[in-house]
Amino acid sequence: MGEAVRVDHISYVYPDGTVGLKEAALTIQEGEFLAFIGQNGSGKTTLSKNISGLLKPTTGDVWVFGRNTREAPMSELATLVGYIFQNPDHQLFNQTVYDEIAYGPRNLKLPEEEVEERVTEAMRIVGLDESYREEHPFFLSKGLRQRVAIASILAMRPKVIIVDEPTTGQDFKQSIDIMDFLTMLNREHGHTIIIITHDMPIVAKYAERTVAMADGRILLDGPTREVFAQAEALAQANIKPPQITRLAQRLGDLGIPPNVLSIEEMADLIESALKGRE
Repeated sequence: MGEAVRVDHISYVYPDGTVGLKEAALTIQEGEFLAFIGQNGSGKTTLSKNISGLLKPTTGDVWVFGRNTREAPMSELATLVGYIFQNPDHQLFNQTVYDEIAYGPRNLKLPEEEVEERVTEAMRIVGLDESYREEHPFFLSKGLRQRVAIASILAMRPKVIIVDEPTTGQDFKQSIDIMDFLTMLNREHGHTIIIITHDMPIVAKYAERTVAMADGRILLDGPTREVFAQAEALAQANIKPPQITRLAQRLGDLGIPPNVLSIEEMADLIESALKGRE
């Protein structure tokens, strides 16, 4: 596994003068599963769009699999990084599920036989059977529309997939389903996954690495367990770790470590502590 993305001290200023990023720098390896967290306006979406090539840095450079996003055409970047918007309806516009998923490969001028192969493959991966091919995307549930949106990106066969707020508007089961699905893409198909989210329990459960942002800067970057353990630094950015982690941090005097990520882990620690007192 090599380097997938290198963000080389980039800044980004929007046309209205708003500063979205300030000297952001990080390197992402192939096969990682990351979360970008932070309050609205912290820069996480701006960073993600610079990685995907949807935005170009004002200063600095972004390299994706060795290609500078300033120089690589969007048609090439789309085969390297796929960006799935928070609302799938913002990227669905065709009349059938098939045509929606086929749109990207057709834009690459691929033979129709290969387009068919890619659509079939993408539908299989996201769990859409053949009966959905001629359905209108907007007649499907939001969860299914999101799967169509993901399939339309998978058909381009990108190596990196960025998903903006994957659990927003989903109930608990739908949230777990979509996150389990992204985990499957990561572990079984080798995709590098980046999620942008405010859902800290989801980050704790799924993300191996977390990048916390504030005021356009990267505040913390490391294994999720280590990032959530830094309560004071996160508080400066108004980021709250999961409730179970905050509880652990309040129980530090009892020997509970400050980096607990799940209820099950907490239960095991308490059980061990109680046995130790017997």
